[in-house]
Amino acid sequence: MPQLSKRVDTFTDSVIRRMTRISDETPGSINLSQGFPDFDPPQILLEAMAEMSGGGEQHQYPVTFGSPNLRKCIAEKYSPILGRTIDPETEVTVTCGGTEAMLCTVLAICNPGDKVIAFSPVYENYGTDAILSGAEPIYVPLVPPTYDFDRAALEEAFRQGPKAIIVCNPSNPCGKVFTREELEYIVGLAEKYDAYVITDEVYEHIVFPPHVHTMAASLPGAYERVITCNSLSKTFSITGWRLGFVIAEPEVSEYIKKVHDFTTIGAPAPLQEAVCRAFTLGQDYYDDMLATYSRKRDIFCGGLAEIGLPHTVPQGSYFVMVDISAFLAKEKFAGWTDLQFCEWMVKEVGVAAVPGSSFFAEPVNHLIRLHFARSEESLREAVRRLGLLKKYL
Repeated sequence: MPQLSKRVDTFTDSVIRRMTRISDETPGSINLSQGFPDFDPPQILLEAMAEMSGGGEQHQYPVTFGSPNLRKCIAEKYSPILGRTIDPETEVTVTCGGTEAMLCTVLAICNPGDKVIAFSPVYENYGTDAILSGAEPIYVPLVPPTYDFDRAALEEAFRQGPKAIIVCNPSNPCGKVFTREELEYIVGLAEKYDAYVITDEVYEHIVFPPHVHTMAASLPGAYERVITCNSLSKTFSITGWRLGFVIAEPEVSEYIKKVHDFTTIGAPAPLQEAVCRAFTLGQDYYDDMLATYSRKRDIFCGGLAEIGLPHTVPQGSYFVMVDISAFLAKEKFAGWTDLQFCEWMVKEVGVAAVPGSSFFAEPVNHLIRLHFARSEESLREAVRRLGLLKKYL
């Protein structure tokens, strides 16, 4: 038979989604691997979705690059944040989740042989997006425990002539929130070496004080160079609705629209109309959501501290990196990889995690990622189960 794609052969399936499948196959396990909530979206969205289940044009193809209503809502929300009037017709593209937003963006700007910078640890899709576009990923380390980056190393990466840099802010998987000054430095290098800045801002509303989220596109003079990818999934607990979007200047947006049109055609039409209702929610909603996630972070990270498991406390997002070095040093786990440990843990302890090696370009094998986007009851039970690991130390 003919040879299959060499590009696809260079990467595996998603380890995150693989761990969810293993969790689903393990009765009673608590899935802290794939980052989706186990609680409902806001009531206003449940009601809107029910209304959209009736007959009407919303069940047919929408405008390919997004419902006019939704694009208008997005433009109105982000115009004051970005300090300019966003044109919903020429600068907003609605996609099937943030994942498609990122892929369409990379495909729209990259030619085969181009290079794309990403920070490591990195959300696993960024590298594959570059590979699928024919580009080469360049990784710059974020250094634990604060996950800051070395500025000389970043400029050295820019000297290789990349087409773009991808910045996840707040970062999945390490929970770093990039400061305004760090973003100014990154954008400054992009200007110096004539590259795009692609941002992934899906956790923008889950940022814990005193840290503050800054959109790179809001920096003075940066808008034309920064392509903002985002999603409504995490903000409104609707990861299954698959609603993302890209904000970019008109010429870049036109290219992104072309890619989007020939991949998915359009995001789910009735859900695009339903989610518009969420944009009527006031600041109280975002404050309450942050307060809720702050409590969850305290419960989960506090529990890990009591158990004695070394871990990060995220500045933003709902991900925690746990150091399993002490376990891998034991005879029982001798020679194990972090993936083997995660597979064992979900079956023996009943908690699913993601091996950290799936996020690092460097040979990192001693970290696992968990998340706390679960009910407080589920988190307390997960902490209780993780406490069972102490007997193996």
